Amino acid sequence: MKLRQTLNKLQLSDNLDLLAGQVVEGFISGMHKSPFHGFSSEFAEHKIYNQGESTRHIDWKLFAKTDKLYTKKYDEETNLRCHIIIDNSASMHYPSLKTQSVDRLNKIGFSVLASAALMKLLKKQRDAVGMSIYSDAYDFYAPEKGSERHRHLLLDTLEGVVNTTVKASGTKTYTYLHQIAEKIHRRSLIFLFTDMFQTETDDKALFRALQHLKYNKHEVILFHVMDKEKEFNFNFENTPKRFVDVETGEAINLFAENVQLGYEERMKKYLDSLKLQCMQYKIKYVEADVQQDINKILTTYLVERQKFI
Repeated sequence: MKLRQTLNKLQLSDNLDLLAGQVVEGFISGMHKSPFHGFSSEFAEHKIYNQGESTRHIDWKLFAKTDKLYTKKYDEETNLRCHIIIDNSASMHYPSLKTQSVDRLNKIGFSVLASAALMKLLKKQRDAVGMSIYSDAYDFYAPEKGSERHRHLLLDTLEGVVNTTVKASGTKTYTYLHQIAEKIHRRSLIFLFTDMFQTETDDKALFRALQHLKYNKHEVILFHVMDKEKEFNFNFENTPKRFVDVETGEAINLFAENVQLGYEERMKKYLDSLKLQCMQYKIKYVEADVQQDINKILTTYLVERQKFI
């Protein structure tokens, strides 16, 4: 117990790989099998059934139509390829923290640690991982590779994200999602970490970008990273406060209580719409509240994923 408490206090910026290993050990012990596998073999074509062959892959629906036996021929199962996308805009660095550890994370800290943990898990299977980081620019791109040298490059990049102070700037989420989608040519598992706050405000365009990520049969998982108490419930002390948009610099003075009810209603409507559209586009939506235990959030997602593979 003392060792775990010590690990929980280690700073994220200097011990990312160690902390990622701790997170992985925290949830993998309760799993009976890996939540990630190579993509299933895909149907390629029909061929005439020859007597003596296994009947396992006979297409019985086609037999009903033609009165002839055909089997389905499949391509071989492919190795898993993963691409991690991180929104590194100014709003992702909320709340402002001098140091971060497993039990005290802001939105970018959660995204970085969760990404490193997923990379650690995929490393056990020798799967290829790539990464994109964006804000108001396409800051970083690395294609999918499986080498240890490449993994350390990604870890160093993630540590740099935590250590860097981001200046106020906009977020061009769907502009760069389109560009990222164009770079991922082979079928991949895509993790997107974002708070869904962007200066581009066309929701239809945003979901066209998310749908673009689904192109070529990619599997997309959206981790909606948030500080739910503040950003969605607007739970602040009812004293005069100055609220500043960290991306646009716009500011307003108000009593939180005066707008809390209307704010919560609008945010709930937005959240419900987001979840519905993710369902329609077959994008897995994962709510990631940084005030909650990162182990619990990842374990819940991974255990649920296990049930469907």
